[in-house]
Amino acid sequence: MIKHLAEALRFLTILPIPGKPALSEQALVRSMVAFPLAGTLIGGLVVATWFGATWLWGATTGSLCAILTWGAITSGLHLDGIADSADALFSWRSRERKLEIMKDSRIGTMGAIALISILLLKWLFVLGCGDLAWRALIVAPTLGRWVDIIGIFWFPPAAEGGLGRTFHDHTRRSDFWWATSCAGLVATGLLWWWAGLIFAVVIVAIIIIARWMVRSLGGLTGDTYGALCEIAEMLVLAVVAALVNHQVL
Repeated sequence: MIKHLAEALRFLTILPIPGKPALSEQALVRSMVAFPLAGTLIGGLVVATWFGATWLWGATTGSLCAILTWGAITSGLHLDGIADSADALFSWRSRERKLEIMKDSRIGTMGAIALISILLLKWLFVLGCGDLAWRALIVAPTLGRWVDIIGIFWFPPAAEGGLGRTFHDHTRRSDFWWATSCAGLVATGLLWWWAGLIFAVVIVAIIIIARWMVRSLGGLTGDTYGALCEIAEMLVLAVVAALVNHQVL
């Protein structure tokens, strides 16, 4: 598991992980089992920033610094995905043209709106989580990377070749369930029985959105995996903030 975790961190973050990278795409696929744990470690670094910045400058600035750190650690990998996905999915063009738009490195109007919206919502929801923000900031990236595996394992890739197809074809059912168990343990350990509600909200929303993406694009791509991750992270923060706001959690 340590080897898989190191590989997952190399793929998902800019952290200087010692050791050699995977020699093949199949070896990289094996690391997916550790994606949720990689998300947990990402969350831990974000929480450290949140604690420090909040102590120095207050909750508003602390939450903003946490969101910026979150994006920096992952080099904007998933943020780029939600921007490209929004540009393509809301273009109302043909399927082939949408896939071409997703490959364009330039950001369009819908992509900019999606990117700004997701960052603002995350910031506001972290603020809404109050003293429980540190728990939500760990669970959110954990479930976000778990959602990547849902997209890869349960939904078809849009392209015949590429890394997305390799991930889909070589992911084993046991990998999915191991990753699900890890995500469940982290979420339950931090948010107790409310983790069940969060899982339910995330799963329902992601299945609905992923099916819409498949109908529009013919399958999922690396960009849509990133978009699903960002949406899942935002939903975790939103549910925790709602529970705190209503003094349930």
